[in-house]
Amino acid sequence: MLGRARVLPVLRSDSAASARAQVDALVGAGLPAIELTRSTPGWAEALAGVRLAHPQLCLGLGTVRDADDVRRAHDLEVDFLVSPWPAPAVRAAADELGVPLVEGGFTPGELAAAAAHGPAKLFPAAPVGPGYLRALLPVLPGARVLPTGGIGLDAVPAWLDAGAHAVGVGSDLLRALVADPAGTAERLGDLVGGAR
Repeated sequence: MLGRARVLPVLRSDSAASARAQVDALVGAGLPAIELTRSTPGWAEALAGVRLAHPQLCLGLGTVRDADDVRRAHDLEVDFLVSPWPAPAVRAAADELGVPLVEGGFTPGELAAAAAHGPAKLFPAAPVGPGYLRALLPVLPGARVLPTGGIGLDAVPAWLDAGAHAVGVGSDLLRALVADPAGTAERLGDLVGGAR
């Protein structure tokens, strides 16, 4: 699902209510997958509300740090989890409960280890740019890498061209939606619907 999404909104909201409003706007713009971060106050309440309102949405919880987060997220019926770094305890709990985990890494070794289990999160991605991913992929054949961290909406096509499985975009996407909802929705529709 994340590869088909191409753009993965990463929401760090200031409340459960604002998270639900942001998700409504993103779903309305045609986004099929969204990651809500654990740093959102009332994140469990937000996840429950989003799941109820949008049962078809591919919904994830990010910045998962321990097995308790995994269990709570599983109980709230998330579709995937995201860790920003290698997290063996999170991996073990996610595997036990059957919840897909996008595990983070930065070095070739970290990304290779994460990619052995599924999509790997390149974090932080913006400081190294798409050229880093382009150089990595030949030595990580078949790896599905999801760059995130400081990436603006305008940079998404360059990351996709470099071979990204999907691209995580956070505050820049939300600012664009506030400033120009219709225009941003159109841009997202082009990115999500474009050919890989």
